[in-house]
Amino acid sequence: MSSNKKKDPYAALRYKEFNIFLVMRFAFVFARTMQFIVIEWEVYKITKDPLSLGIIGLMEVIPAVTLALYAGHVVDQKEKQGLLMKCILGFSIISVGLFLFTWPKVVVDIPENWVLYGIYSLVFLGGIVRAFLGPSLFSMFSLIVPKKIYPNAATWNSSVFQLAAVLGPALAGFSIHWIGVHWSMLLIFGFSLIAIIALMQIPKKPILNPKIGEPVLKSLKEGIKFVINTKIILGAITLDMIAVLFGGAVALLPVFAQDILKVGPEGFGFLRAAPAIGSVLIMFTSAYFPLNKKAGIKLLVAIFGFGVSIILFGISTYFWLSVFALFLSGMTDGISMIIRQTILQLRTPDHMRGRVSSVNSMFISSSNELGAFESGLTAKLMGTVTAVVFGGSMTVLTVLFTGFISPTFRKLDLRKDIEDHESEN
Repeated sequence: MSSNKKKDPYAALRYKEFNIFLVMRFAFVFARTMQFIVIEWEVYKITKDPLSLGIIGLMEVIPAVTLALYAGHVVDQKEKQGLLMKCILGFSIISVGLFLFTWPKVVVDIPENWVLYGIYSLVFLGGIVRAFLGPSLFSMFSLIVPKKIYPNAATWNSSVFQLAAVLGPALAGFSIHWIGVHWSMLLIFGFSLIAIIALMQIPKKPILNPKIGEPVLKSLKEGIKFVINTKIILGAITLDMIAVLFGGAVALLPVFAQDILKVGPEGFGFLRAAPAIGSVLIMFTSAYFPLNKKAGIKLLVAIFGFGVSIILFGISTYFWLSVFALFLSGMTDGISMIIRQTILQLRTPDHMRGRVSSVNSMFISSSNELGAFESGLTAKLMGTVTAVVFGGSMTVLTVLFTGFISPTFRKLDLRKDIEDHESEN
C-alpha cells in the first residue's frame, strides 16, 4: 500500500486545504497575468514604442528587487495567511486604480502622458506587493501539505499556475476585443475578490522560525549564505534567470501582434496563451511521469530547447508557426519550472523558506521584468526581430557554457531527496 501511495499522481489533491490553496492561486494568477497583458496592450496603444513595454517591467522590478530580501525576512517572522491576505488586498486596490485610469469618462481631460505615468506608478506599487507575495505563497505552500508529498504538490501547484497563465492572457486578448480595456480591468478586480474569498477558508498557520525577533541584517545574511552554499539551488536559479532574462520575447508580443504579424487583439490572445498551454501540457504529464531522474541533464536540455524556440519565433513571419514556437517555449519552460521548484522545496529548511524564496524571486521572478526591459531596449536599438533572435541565441550559449563547466550539475538526480522526504513522518 505504501508503494501505491508513492506513485499516486493525485496524492496532494487529497488534502482539502491544498485544493482551496489551488483555487486561490488560480484566481490570483489569472487576475495578475490578465492585468499585465491588458496594461501592455494599453501602454503600447498609447506610445507605439517598444521601449515603453520594457519600462512596464522596469517599474515593477525596481521595488520587487529592492525589497525582496527584506520581504523574505518579514515572511519568515510573520504568520503567512494574514500576510498573503494583505498582498492580495493590495493587488485589488491597484486593480481599482487601473480601472479608473482606463475609464474614458475619468481620463477624457487628462493628457495621455499623465495617464501613462499613472499606470506606471500603479505598476510600481504592484512591484512592492510582489516582493512580499512570492515568499508568502512559497512559505504557505509548505504548511498545508506533508513533506512526503512536496514533489507531487509542487507539480500540481505549478500546473495550476500555468493553467491560470493560459487562460488569463487568452481572456485578456479576447476581452480587450469584446468589452475593451476598461471593463477588462473590472473583470480582473472580480477575480482578485475570488482569491480573497478562497484564502479566507484557510486558517492561520503556526510560525516555524525559531529565531523570532532576529535582527534583520543577521537574518538576511543567513538566507543569502544558505543559497550561496547550496550549489544546486544557486546553479538552478542562476541558469533559469539568464534564460528568462535573454529569452523574454513575450514582452514584445504587442509589437508582433500589432505591427509584424498584424493579427489584432484576438491573435494577441493566442500568442500570449501559447507558451502557457505548452507548460500546462508538461505539468499534467509530469504528474504521471516525474522528472526527478537525471534532473540536471533534463534541466539543461529544456532551457536549450527554450532558447531554440525563441529564435524560431523571432524569425517566423507566419502566425501559426509563431504560435507553435511559443507553444514549444512553454513546454520547455514548464520542464524547467518543475525541476527548479522541486529542488527548492526539497532542499530548503522550513524556517528559511521566506528568505530563500525571496532570493529566488530576485533571480527568477524579477528576471521576467528585467527581461522585458532588456527586450524593449534591444528592440529599440536593434529592431524587434533581431532583439528576439539575439535573446534566444544568448540563452543557447549560456546553457552550453553551463553544461561544459559544471559536471556536478549535469549529474544532478533528485530521486534520493524524494526518498528521504517520503520516509519522514
